[in-house]
Amino acid sequence: MKCVAVFPTPLPDDPQKWEGWSKYNSTNPYERLCLDAQQNPTDELIEEHCRELLRWWQKKLPLKNQPSNPVAQLLRAGLDESSRYLTEARMELLDPERRKKVDAVLAAEAEQQAIAEFNKVLAFSIADGGLRPEEEKALQRFGADHGLSEEKVLQFIEAKLKETGTTRVVPEPELETETVVAVAPGDAKSEFLRVLQLSGLDSDSMTDDQRDALINIAENSGLDPGDAEDMVDEYLEEIDRKQIAEITKGKGKPTAAVGPNGTSAVKAAKVKVVDEPVPATSARPVLSPQQERKRYPNFSNSLGGQMLLIPSGEFIMGNPFPKAPPNESPHFRVTISRFYISRFPITNAHYEAFDPLHKSKRAPATGDRHPVVYVSSLDAVKFCQWLSTRERRKYRLPTEAEWEYAAKGTDGRRYPWGNFDKRGDLANFADKNTSFAWSDRQIDDGYAESAPVGSFPRGASPFGIEDMAGNVWEWCSDFFEQYKPARKADPHGPPSGAKRVYRGGSWKSRFASLQTTTRSANVPNFSCNDLGFRIVCECES
Repeated sequence: MKCVAVFPTPLPDDPQKWEGWSKYNSTNPYERLCLDAQQNPTDELIEEHCRELLRWWQKKLPLKNQPSNPVAQLLRAGLDESSRYLTEARMELLDPERRKKVDAVLAAEAEQQAIAEFNKVLAFSIADGGLRPEEEKALQRFGADHGLSEEKVLQFIEAKLKETGTTRVVPEPELETETVVAVAPGDAKSEFLRVLQLSGLDSDSMTDDQRDALINIAENSGLDPGDAEDMVDEYLEEIDRKQIAEITKGKGKPTAAVGPNGTSAVKAAKVKVVDEPVPATSARPVLSPQQERKRYPNFSNSLGGQMLLIPSGEFIMGNPFPKAPPNESPHFRVTISRFYISRFPITNAHYEAFDPLHKSKRAPATGDRHPVVYVSSLDAVKFCQWLSTRERRKYRLPTEAEWEYAAKGTDGRRYPWGNFDKRGDLANFADKNTSFAWSDRQIDDGYAESAPVGSFPRGASPFGIEDMAGNVWEWCSDFFEQYKPARKADPHGPPSGAKRVYRGGSWKSRFASLQTTTRSANVPNFSCNDLGFRIVCECES
């Protein structure tokens, strides 16, 4: 099991500037001490790391008397438990026999993970009924890169061939008629393109498991999963075009049926065939909200999360009320195209289907249905990429405009539920159960920290989206910028920036900060105990 050791010298006083402190209770003793097991650290290095980490935590102990301090809330149980966990890790690694057992367990876990990944690639390699020499060589390289011996790799291959009845094949030499883009040898993209071409798959025959295996191959080769997804889509589109061209060439140009308006009504089985460019009148068909709801019904994703349709519409984005904060004004009109958004924020259970190790980062006393926290926007983006690959849909973070439209609808309300405030049955915020200077001592929402998703159904938005006010802040895809007074259509914000936006307020927020226009932002890799996310799924054209 790979351990990424982050141990800057000197250790930053600000816990948001490094992540090593959060590993203090890891099941891996090397990770607790910010050590890399692969480097076989010396006893002196173990002692040094333990000493520096204990010193760092010792300096933080006065925060135990400041429960409302954000840093104290971030460090939480570590203020009490870190010294015990760090000392245990030190003793375990300094004892040769105990360390030997730890190394054996970690090696076994790493091998099991490598075998699981190898089996995915192997299943893909023989999916077409044969194993080619170049594919077997690629399997040997993959195994070697993941610490598997040549003998084990061969054993796995032989067992799989026997189990499936697949045989080794030597393809007959063929004349290559396709135009292949020339790329530099060793280039990760060219290697992945070659794998795609060797697969012989098209959009009809490629299964979800095969697509997953392809994306894993690309990621292990150093490609970004999003880039790999795009390459697979481009490859499938190119294969489809060639198949249609061959059909057209063999059978002659088909006679086009003419529709009522005089336009061609011919459709291919998988793609539309157009001999000459036809100017599009609209990126999407214009449908009424009722037609959109009929055509795009709500659905549940593979994790069981409910995805609700937000129909196309217009609304006023930003805060139009007097004394609006500077980052919420000026207000402006926005046109939004239909999209799906998750009814609730992503929960611990849903996120841990993607990253099982995150369970150790759960906020204390939270369960499967609590919103996931301690996730950065980068983590959220990776989750969306994973779910997109799993389902062959396009999941992503909502844009700010999509988030605000889903929260407020078209009538300009202050809060998702309307314009009334100061009630404990609408949202989870800083009430009498919290100990902040700004806590409202007159209202009890029933929770001291985060609540299970769906605990405040009366606070739902006009579209039935819940928990958009309070509980946890939610990452958006936009990088922060000041609003500009101009009408916009499907705005996405700047493509890069120093800080990424999150919306909605949390259990730490004043009630007034739960308004649909409230904005905050932080660096993309920031995470804390009151920040999570929900997801959007794009509607197919």
